[in-house]
Amino acid sequence: MDFTEEQRDRVWGIAYRMLGSPDDADDVVQEARLRWLAADREAIRTPEAWLVSVATRLAIDTLRRAKRERAEYTGPWLPAPARIAADSGPDRDAEMASDLSLAFLHLLERLRPEERAAFLLREVFGVGYGPIAEVLERSEASCRQMVRRARLRVREGPRLVEASAEEKAELAGRFVRAIEARSHDELMELLAPEATHLTDGGGRVWAALREIRGADPVARGLLGAARKMSERTRFEQRFGVVNGEPAVLQYADGQLASVSTLVVREGRVIRILTVLNPDKLARTVADGRSAGPGAPGPTP
Repeated sequence: MDFTEEQRDRVWGIAYRMLGSPDDADDVVQEARLRWLAADREAIRTPEAWLVSVATRLAIDTLRRAKRERAEYTGPWLPAPARIAADSGPDRDAEMASDLSLAFLHLLERLRPEERAAFLLREVFGVGYGPIAEVLERSEASCRQMVRRARLRVREGPRLVEASAEEKAELAGRFVRAIEARSHDELMELLAPEATHLTDGGGRVWAALREIRGADPVARGLLGAARKMSERTRFEQRFGVVNGEPAVLQYADGQLASVSTLVVREGRVIRILTVLNPDKLARTVADGRSAGPGAPGPTP
């Protein structure tokens, strides 16, 4: 018997949160499926626990390999979007959890693979310390310590303050209009003084190799990039939804060129994360819908 849809989504959800890559998550699903089909089903007392264990261990192994590759990555590394919608209409994307936001997944890069697994299993999926200890082959005390340490390391990163979906959407819309108008003043009204901008081009396209800090440098960088893009291509911006979060989608000659998600604090944009690497946008078609045959959609 093959995976049920619920089991498939569960495995994919763990793998994507662990790896920040839909393609790598697909690989984990495929390998977990092969192991499931080859397993002695009668010896598996709890299929759900078995699948969580297999998915987590596969993801840990993949993340260990990926850490070495990301250390040599050109410029900042950001998670790849899982699902992109060109609007905020009715869609399963709108129901996705905040723990799938690109900003949250980027924070998790601060953790070692086993810490990340323990943290996600406990804090996101609500798994008890006993089962976590079995998955990681550690003592319960050790797993509690890992989760506690992971919480502290995540809190040391850029603070994510929850804003309502309506507030984020309103700010994203104003953000699009400000860039369309090439208005430095309007952008400065939207950006917090300490705003930062992180861009991921992966060496494939032009992107800043370091984080840009401060509202004025961020605003000038955004406007300069938009100006250069419009000089070379038919440039267009749209409001969109990425992993359930309001976002700004930029198109060049009808093809998706970048995805920017905004972190909002006290009514202003405190952080911008922009994915430009075309490899990370390859699962997306020109109208902004998710693409790729058989690509599973993540679930909260």
